[in-house]
Amino acid sequence: LLYTRWSNEENGVCEELDGLGAMELAMKTWAKWVDSIVDPSKKRVFFVTMSPTHLWSRDWNPGSEGNCYNENMPVNLETYWGTGSDLPTMSMVEDILSQLGSKVTVLNITQLSEYRKDGHPSIYRKFWETLSPEQLAKPESYSDCIHWCLPGVPDVWNQLLFHLL
Repeated sequence: LLYTRWSNEENGVCEELDGLGAMELAMKTWAKWVDSIVDPSKKRVFFVTMSPTHLWSRDWNPGSEGNCYNENMPVNLETYWGTGSDLPTMSMVEDILSQLGSKVTVLNITQLSEYRKDGHPSIYRKFWETLSPEQLAKPESYSDCIHWCLPGVPDVWNQLLFHLL
């Protein structure tokens, strides 16, 4: 677990927060600012959720040991959530944002993008250093399963945003 030290300057109290606690503190602070500053008749605020990764094929294919390398079809399971998505954080963010009502429009790209294990550059990208023979023999070892191909999934995110605008 990641812990963050946080201090309250008003009373000098210092406490340690785990990653979720720190994110919740940040989200509540941001939400309070949005609630006090944003006039929905004059400004629009969009909150885009986190982009998932597809680092472990066992998420969508139990028993396998690969990643997104050689994937060419989306995940075909409607209730799929990979281990790259932090569901407790997603739930906390949704709870806080729901309290803001119409002041914030949520663009949930996480669930949408979870299905697209096939949308990453994998081995088809720029390498800044020459790959070793050992790496070349095992493409899974250098597959990029975090970034997204263009055109592709990020274009869908943009289309959703343009629709909302």
